[in-house]
Amino acid sequence: MSLYPEPAPDSFPEQASPRASVPGTVLPDPEPLLINLTRGVMEVLAGARELDQLARWVSDDVYKHLLRRVVLSARARAVTGRIPQRPTISIGRVHIYEPRPGVIEAVVMVHGKARVQCVALRLETVGTRWRASAINVL
Repeated sequence: MSLYPEPAPDSFPEQASPRASVPGTVLPDPEPLLINLTRGVMEVLAGARELDQLARWVSDDVYKHLLRRVVLSARARAVTGRIPQRPTISIGRVHIYEPRPGVIEAVVMVHGKARVQCVALRLETVGTRWRASAINVL
């Protein structure tokens, strides 16, 4: 006899994927967007890409946050005398979590020459597409 009773078979009903349960929408797979957005953010911070190229994929708050980071990065490059260049990175594992329908939280591993960084992203639905509502480079 077990100390813990067996759960009833119907106590854990099968749940639909949160992405599939958003009413009236068919959302695309978020992983390609997460990878491309991560690569774009790293290039923007390195000065190799214009922030405006990411504007349609990010919210206004994220755009303002990234703009502040771009200004700080440009100042740091000016002080050290470095020129903007495309970073040599490779995208590693992508960890995706769906806390509720229409919301994706993810961490993307970015492998550079000298170190590994993580980029945390939150995607929310806008119509039938994803838009980043938070991006943090850790």
